[in-house]
Parts: sequence; C-alpha cells; structure tokens
Amino acid sequence: MGQELLHLAQLLVTGLVIGSVYALVALGFVLIYKATGILNFAQGELFMVGGYICLSLIVEFRLPFIAAFLLTMIFSGVLALLVERFMLRPMIGEPVISVIMLTIGLSSVLRALVQAVWSTDTRVYPPIFPQEPLNVGGVVVSQVYLYSFCFAVIFLVIFSLFFKYSRAGIAMRATAGDQQAAQSMGISVKRIFALAWCISAVVSAIGGVLLGTINGVNATMAFIGLKAIPCVILGGLDSVLGAIVGGIMVGLLENLAGGYLDPLVGGGVKEVAPFGILVLILMTRPYGLFGTVEIERI
Repeated sequence: MGQELLHLAQLLVTGLVIGSVYALVALGFVLIYKATGILNFAQGELFMVGGYICLSLIVEFRLPFIAAFLLTMIFSGVLALLVERFMLRPMIGEPVISVIMLTIGLSSVLRALVQAVWSTDTRVYPPIFPQEPLNVGGVVVSQVYLYSFCFAVIFLVIFSLFFKYSRAGIAMRATAGDQQAAQSMGISVKRIFALAWCISAVVSAIGGVLLGTINGVNATMAFIGLKAIPCVILGGLDSVLGAIVGGIMVGLLENLAGGYLDPLVGGGVKEVAPFGILVLILMTRPYGLFGTVEIERI
C-alpha cells in the first residue's frame, strides 16, 4: 500500500509540472482568441522556437541562464510583433478561416526554419538547476521539476494579475467583449491585437524553455500546441482561469493514465485520455468549465 501511494504521488508531481507548462501554452491560445476571435495554430511552433533560442544563447553564446531567458522573451515578443504587423494585420476584416489557415501556414514555416537551423536531433540543456533530487516523504522529486513548476506558477500568477488589474489588461478584456465599443472609448484595437500576440508568444516561449530544461528540445516539441488545445476547450476558450485549470487537469490525466492504464493495455492511453475526458465534459458543458455561455435569442 505504501508503494502504491508513493507511485501515485510521483505521478501527481510529474503531472503538475507538465500541466503547468500546458497551462502556459493554453494561456497563449486564450489570449489571442479573446482579442481576435481566432485560434493560433502556430502556438506550438512559438513554444518550440523559444526553447531553441534560449538553448542556443546558453550553449553557443555562453550567456547565463537568466540573461538567455530574458533575451528569449524579448526575441519572442519581437517575432510576434513582426508576424502580427506584416502577416496578420493585413488580414483584418477577412474571413476567420482565412486567418486560421494563415496561422497553419506560419506553423509550417517556423517548423521548417527550426529544422533547417538546428536539425531534428534532440538537444539537451546544460545543467542549470541543482542536480541532486529531493526526497519529500519518500517521493523523489528532481529539482529541475521543482524549479520549472515554480517558474510556471509565478508567470501564470503574473499574467493573471496583469489581465485583471493593469490598464492594458482591462483594455484587452474590453476589446474581447466588444471591439466597436472599445474603439468608441479610445482603445486602439490594432495595438491590442499586437499586444495579445506579443504576450502570447512570450508565454509560449517561457513554456518552451521550461520543458526544454526537463526533456531537451527537438522538432516534435511543436506538437505541444495540439496537446494544449484540449486544455483550452476544456477550460473555456475565453477564460484565463480555464486555461490554467485545463492545463493542470490534462497534465494530471496524462500522467495518471500513463502510469496505470498504459501498462495494462500496452500503451497509447496516455495520449488519448485527455481527449476522452474532454468529450465527456463538453457533453454536459459545451462552453467548457469556465467559458462564457452565449445565449442567442430568436
């Protein structure tokens, strides 16, 4: 019984860490959706690029981790601003499906550039955090997991407070609610769009760096973006809190399914379990756990 509890605790710890990274990527999806009404299918590629840029700054330019981390956030923000200004802003007023297809094309371009520059091999970060694992009540916790979880929680709290209390965050929420009303109040919708893309890219880059310190970086990291979509839909497409809760839930479900069900059936359940739970929840709550329910009157 003791061993079973330790195994469960180990799975929960790992699930929380991975779930916090999913929450960061899901938050990026929600930001862009709230501001522009579209899903950015290049979110996973922005996540991947952040992991590669930080690694290159550390390994090739010999920068300390904190400096490389800050420069990665700046680079991701600038990249997002360029994408928004030259690719997405000209699409304002076009059908939503056209903009979504543009983000799909952007994802392919970014993935190809990463493979051309860094190849498809897995690259590992040099030791950044203390390597000695911690033993907490019999549960062995790697310190890289602990630091990554703490970093993720700190940034999730910072961005949540930003949207709730800052003027820019309030302007973003106003724009998401009614763009015409926001414009009439003097809010620049174009600037809000640019800010949403910038913050979304920075959030995803942070997640890419954190997961990179755990598992290394490779071209398949981009598929985290697809894994984050169930998190977003589960929590609610327009809910910041929902993105966080959905990310944590999917991380926990994945690890619990991988730990208990995969050994019984030979694998595969870990990847499918979050989607199964997603379907069950959406059958009773079509707008997700925290999404805004839209009522159409006829």
